[in-house]
Amino acid sequence: MRLRMAARLVRGLLVAISATGLMASAEAQEKKIKIGVVFDLTGPLAGGGSELGYIGAKIILDHFAKTGVEGYKIEAVYADAQSKPDIAINESVRLLEQEKVDMVLGFFSSAQCVPVAARVEQLKKFMWMTTCISSAVFNDKGYKYVFRPQASGDQFGMMTMDFIAQNAKAKFDKEPKDLRVAIIHEDGAYGVDVSRGNEAGAKKAGFNVVMKEGYSATAPDLSALVTKLKRAKPDVIFHTGYNPDITLLLRQAREQGLKFGALMGHGAGYGVYEKLKEGMGADATYIFNTDPISIWLANQKTMDPKLPAVIKMVGEEFDKIRPGVAIRSAHVGIGASNTFVFMNDVLPRAIKKYGGVDPDALRKAALDTDIPEGGTMLGFGVKFYGEGTPMSGQNERSFPVVIQYIDDKSSVVWPKSQAQRDAVLPLPKGTTYSNQ
Repeated sequence: MRLRMAARLVRGLLVAISATGLMASAEAQEKKIKIGVVFDLTGPLAGGGSELGYIGAKIILDHFAKTGVEGYKIEAVYADAQSKPDIAINESVRLLEQEKVDMVLGFFSSAQCVPVAARVEQLKKFMWMTTCISSAVFNDKGYKYVFRPQASGDQFGMMTMDFIAQNAKAKFDKEPKDLRVAIIHEDGAYGVDVSRGNEAGAKKAGFNVVMKEGYSATAPDLSALVTKLKRAKPDVIFHTGYNPDITLLLRQAREQGLKFGALMGHGAGYGVYEKLKEGMGADATYIFNTDPISIWLANQKTMDPKLPAVIKMVGEEFDKIRPGVAIRSAHVGIGASNTFVFMNDVLPRAIKKYGGVDPDALRKAALDTDIPEGGTMLGFGVKFYGEGTPMSGQNERSFPVVIQYIDDKSSVVWPKSQAQRDAVLPLPKGTTYSNQ
């Protein structure tokens, strides 16, 4: 009798232990991270590159939603910033306070990133920026919870100036001091930041800056700006804009007979070749753009061997969404790569090393990130400036490249270490804007 009772007790204990294990297992399976994703899906910024960045980020988030991360389910909650900074702020706060997301990710426009970062930091929540570039997001802010693997705007401006400086004599047959350059930009945080990099680069190179002017990206008429450019007679125009302002500028430049030797763009609208060609036709050929390298142009031989398969997957998924696109925009790869860094590197570390997905665990995990060059789909590495530094939260290993559009293809032309072909400089004789 006693043996039977003991056996029943043991069996009961085992059932209880098993049930407890099942409950723990179910509880573990229910663990999840909710990620608020904010891009511009409507308004002018959508077509200027934001929607493409959203597609890239969503492809990666959808992939990890299927696999999970270290036992955590991935749930993405999407919001449309509508190309308006106030909407971006309101949607970010709504996601954090009402939808109870654990963090916010995305953001295309620097005009949105600057105020949103301040608000998220104030709330002591975690923010991961995939796309916007303004240095003003971080400069002397001392943020703890805001991180960006993307290159900063001043790097864009410096890169294009260095490219032209190194090619001034060989391509233009002019010393840098004799080269006439114009710097024009949309007057938001993005344009102002890149133009500062342009100015610093122009000073370093010794260029003759014949014009520098900002304008509103929503201006209905840019003919006065074109008139000033005609009077300035620049050899090279350095332009930072979105779209449709880029198309408007170039159409009015064509109508007014503006001539120059090269047009250097800096991301945003210049990174969406389909829009450039739609607005300019054959005149989109020979335009330059500065951006992180397209993941489809990056040198896979020097890349982490696990990444080419991811790049292939992103390309295949994008082609399903946007079939027949001549050039996959760099914005798609930027959104995908920078989202992948978070999902593949930062998030697993936060869970395994720091015990979860609260803001402090994510912050500590981000600060531990140490990815060498070649460790991302964009080619650069990732290491964030630490707390107490002027640009804390910015990736110190990021860099953009200069590409040129020729015959419906984009090729890296600078720096030399990444170049795929020689740049066509200046614009060939007989082309619409050529001053030859």
